[in-house]
Amino acid sequence: MNPLLIIAVTWIGEEHRFLSLDWSYLVILGLIGNAIFSMRFLVQWLASERQGESVIPVSFWYWSIAGSVIMCFYFIFRRDPVGILAYLPNSMIYLRNLMLIRKRKFAFTAAASSQKPRETG
Repeated sequence: MNPLLIIAVTWIGEEHRFLSLDWSYLVILGLIGNAIFSMRFLVQWLASERQGESVIPVSFWYWSIAGSVIMCFYFIFRRDPVGILAYLPNSMIYLRNLMLIRKRKFAFTAAASSQKPRETG
């Protein structure tokens, strides 16, 4: 077996004390997932400030999916049913929102191209 894999597997389960806190790869995964999930609010806030009104940019949904998937994996590894159930259905809802956005954009561009005046002559 690969020695790096053995080291990684043993380190994942181990906790290390740093700054009076218990750290492990799993804790770091959870922090990364939480940071990515929280980025969606920063993205939404900045887009709203630019527009001068409350808007939800498409990137908001991508940040939501990424953070939700990572957080779901975190809770699966922790074997935490409350966290799993909190994050598992989210990605499906975010994906559906992206599908609706694309459907609307496709319908808009199809309607716009059919509205062009015909050439005469």
